[in-house]
Amino acid sequence: MRRIYSVIAWIVAAGVIVQAAAIAFGVGGMVHFVQEGGVVDKALIESRQLAYTGELGFWIHAIVGAGVIPLAAVALLIVAFFVRVPRARLWAAIVLGLIVAQATLGFALRDIPYLGLVHGANALAVLFAAVFTAVRVRRPSRANREEAKSNAVAA
Repeated sequence: MRRIYSVIAWIVAAGVIVQAAAIAFGVGGMVHFVQEGGVVDKALIESRQLAYTGELGFWIHAIVGAGVIPLAAVALLIVAFFVRVPRARLWAAIVLGLIVAQATLGFALRDIPYLGLVHGANALAVLFAAVFTAVRVRRPSRANREEAKSNAVAA
């Protein structure tokens, strides 16, 4: 169960990296499109057609951010109830809470663009929390280390 818990946390961390790459691809493609004389307006967005290189980045960002990462975070919390690691549930809940905040911020960006600043910073918090959650299950707990030392001394 430790391995499953760790793998799911790494999936969340990898999802954040995919998110960053996808949005950079999307914005870079859009800037290039505009510099070449293209126009990004409501009609283009509502046409649902890929008009420029990089537009797929926005779709990837949306699918991974609204689907893959939240599902992985819920799975992490469920697995946390079965893994025997101190504070596993706490850290899974922290990761899930940060992801809920991230998704909420992402959907609110259309109404309040300045939330993008918090959205970007919170993405780093999600990444760090997921990596910490994944790495900490590999470390033996203090009780396990003390038990191993006492067993070594007794032998």
